[in-house]
Formats: sequence, structure tokens, C-alpha cells
Amino acid sequence: MSVYEAVKLRILHLCEEKRMTINKLAMESGVPRSSVKNILYGKSRNPGIVTLKMLCDGLGVTLGEFFDAEIFKDLEQEIQ
Repeated sequence: MSVYEAVKLRILHLCEEKRMTINKLAMESGVPRSSVKNILYGKSRNPGIVTLKMLCDGLGVTLGEFFDAEIFKDLEQEIQ
């Protein structure tokens, strides 16, 4: 699994866990809805750390909590 896929799945999992729609996440985080959708649907495959921090704030988790998940433990080598 790539880092992009792991980030996308983690965001979706946290939204589900917190019963939050994509629109609500955009509103709570201050990240434009189009940017959130671009991240989740593959148009933006490399979100910046500031954007991830804002999404984490909207989800009510720290960056450490976001990345402290099993999904990030066995990622593919990014450099081919």
C-alpha cells in the first residue's frame, strides 16, 4: 500500500468513526471541500503537512494519533 492510499483510508476511517461526512470535515477543518474530495478521490495524491494538520484538527486528533495506526506500519518503499 502506498502512503497516499494509507492517508486516504485513515481519513475515511476517522470520518466513519466520528460519524463525520466529508462536508462536515471540510467545515470543521477549514480545508475547502474540493481539496478534501481531491485528496480522497485521487486528484491530489500528495497533500501537504499543513493540510493534514488542519484535517487532523477537524477530526479532533493529533498528527501523532493520525499516523499511529496499523495501516502505516507496512507501507511500500516510495523510492523505486
